[in-house]
Amino acid sequence: MTAKRSRRGGRREGAGRRRARENRLDPQHVTREPLTSKHPVHVMLRTCNDVPRLRQRRFYQAMRAVLRRYLHRRDFRVVHISIQRDHLHLIVEASGTKVLSRRMQSFAINAARSINKAAGRRGKVFRFRYRAKQVRTRDYARNAIAYVLNNWRRHREDEASGVDRTAQLDAYSSAISFTGWKGSVRWKVPIGYQPLPVSAPRTDLLRSAWQWFGRIDPFETPGPSS
Repeated sequence: MTAKRSRRGGRREGAGRRRARENRLDPQHVTREPLTSKHPVHVMLRTCNDVPRLRQRRFYQAMRAVLRRYLHRRDFRVVHISIQRDHLHLIVEASGTKVLSRRMQSFAINAARSINKAAGRRGKVFRFRYRAKQVRTRDYARNAIAYVLNNWRRHREDEASGVDRTAQLDAYSSAISFTGWKGSVRWKVPIGYQPLPVSAPRTDLLRSAWQWFGRIDPFETPGPSS
């Protein structure tokens, strides 16, 4: 007599607890692809729902302190960064996969501590481990730079109350340090403004190869990240 196969247990398509909507982009179980030093990486860190809005002066100063820790490193460089309401965008260069993982873990820990200290709070800051996508081509390098530095226009922060609607650059990014803007950029630097400390690029993709597809207009609104 053939034993009856149990209908309980085992792997089944669609089985298991549904992931919360806010955690669907959690990359914690994604295997990182091997990285070489010639490919920059576009990184994103998203904050938890109870973390205050990051586009505030106190958090800007906190991030300046964190970024200074990573200046002049040979194995890891933060080249571009923007601070959005509930996430950070970075373009970094690292000497390899392990270095990227180690330095980004360090960056996330230091950023979380600084944000908590500035907010006077405790607890988890970033919703999940950083998301990362390698920049392998000239066109993607150009798009990634535009996406990070003009991300405020994508989220309409350039139209927020209290913001200079004619401003060409995002004060909550490293845009002022970028030299690849199209045309003559006129930007009135806020009184007492100190730029976010970032490193000069060393990869060919971020230094010059991206310009094959044209310089970036300060008023360009980036589309979805590819």
